[in-house]
Amino acid sequence: MAPRALAIVAGLLVVGLTLGPVAAVIWRATGWSALGPGDWQALRFTVVQAVLSAALSVLCAVPVARALARRRFAGRGLLVALLGAPFILPVIVAVLGLLAVFGNAGLLNTGLRALGLPEVSIYGLHGVVIAHVFLNLPLATRLILQAWLAIPAERMRLAGSLDLGPWAMWRVIEAPMLLRIVPGAFAVIFVICLSSFAVALTLGGGPRATTVELAIYQAIRFDFDLARAAVLSVIQLALALAAGLVALRLSGGDGFGAGLDRVVPRWDIGRTALLFDALAILLVALFLLTPLAMVVLRGLPGLGQMGPGVWQAAQHSVTVALASTLLCLVWALPLATRGGEVVGLAGIAVSPLVLGTGLFLIVRPYANPFDLALWVTGLVNALVALPFALRILRPEAQAIRADFGRLGAALGLTGWAWLRWVLVPRLRRPLGFAAGLTAALSMGDLGVIALFADPDRTTLPLRVYQLMGSYRMEGAAGAALLLLALSLGLFWLFDRGGRVNAEA
Repeated sequence: MAPRALAIVAGLLVVGLTLGPVAAVIWRATGWSALGPGDWQALRFTVVQAVLSAALSVLCAVPVARALARRRFAGRGLLVALLGAPFILPVIVAVLGLLAVFGNAGLLNTGLRALGLPEVSIYGLHGVVIAHVFLNLPLATRLILQAWLAIPAERMRLAGSLDLGPWAMWRVIEAPMLLRIVPGAFAVIFVICLSSFAVALTLGGGPRATTVELAIYQAIRFDFDLARAAVLSVIQLALALAAGLVALRLSGGDGFGAGLDRVVPRWDIGRTALLFDALAILLVALFLLTPLAMVVLRGLPGLGQMGPGVWQAAQHSVTVALASTLLCLVWALPLATRGGEVVGLAGIAVSPLVLGTGLFLIVRPYANPFDLALWVTGLVNALVALPFALRILRPEAQAIRADFGRLGAALGLTGWAWLRWVLVPRLRRPLGFAAGLTAALSMGDLGVIALFADPDRTTLPLRVYQLMGSYRMEGAAGAALLLLALSLGLFWLFDRGGRVNAEA
């Protein structure tokens, strides 16, 4: 099958699997529902916190990615991997880590009380933004770092031969690269924050800090008002697609062309830049790794108190994660080469709660939804992870087509030959990153499985929630640490397979 035909088939499948459940919910709702004042307040808060969270995540990621791209030091590869941990951390576990640092009894307020200073509260708009920056700053850093590392070494040599200083290097090489990458990264993080649920639930602090996803949850769970849930979901989808279209419009432009993949030491780095880079890495490392360390410290004593069923739940989670990764990459490869990023964006734009409810309504007349819980969870996880995979793969795939397309056509490399000999080998690094990210996100997902699961088909995140609900906090902390270890392990395994000199 031709690449264009594969992209069309993949796009139709993604659109059908995304919009089909929404259509099922709308059909079951038998009409539309008017939004109340609380819904409009939730919509305003959602947009404000998403814009602030995405902007701060990207702005903070630029100096960190720049420092990591031009610095070589012992343990750099391990630091890059650890800095990515918060994004693949299950959201509720990340929130618990942030509360351990910024909460009323956290490290920060304990220190402020000891110094006689006023305490700070993590609840409300600023708490939601802090949590979203904590979760999404690693993603923004990795996306921008990938682009920095993709600048051909020959461009650096040419800049050196022209004796370009730091400001000229920024204006001629680095700033144009950022103009191509940053809008897409902003759009992806904006869409992630649009569908915020666990963060707003735990840190929102009241009706004024309610997101659209929380409003959908209330409409389905407490009122079973499918009409209102469908309207909110369509509004959320429209916002996400609009963000994606704007990002694609702004992120156009040519790349730097092909290179020979050689590493060139940077010469345009003085002592001031060295200090700035070290400070950026240190501050971000403290912000991201301190809550992570608290999760580990609180989880170690609970490993022996997890109780029965945890290991079976872990096996289910690993199986679902591997299946989601395979399915996501099968969709992502053809879509990435044919500019299908907006199509993939719909997978994360639609509320997972609406997707789960719609799939339940579709499956129920033909089979017991509980028997298909793990399969449905894997399918939805692949859809949700698809925008991230496309954001990682599309710039490199488009550059490969531009740089080697004519040569491949002249050599008769089409279809599978092009895929095997040109595309996949040159996409090795971003493919590994995308696969690791998909597997880790799937490991930590809780949304759909909560609607379908029975006691025999529990995943590890759901088991953590069950332990917390039964007030077995030590066991929940141990299970959360196991979940973190498995998520990081899968991410490292896939990412290592695609990295070149531990650059990514």
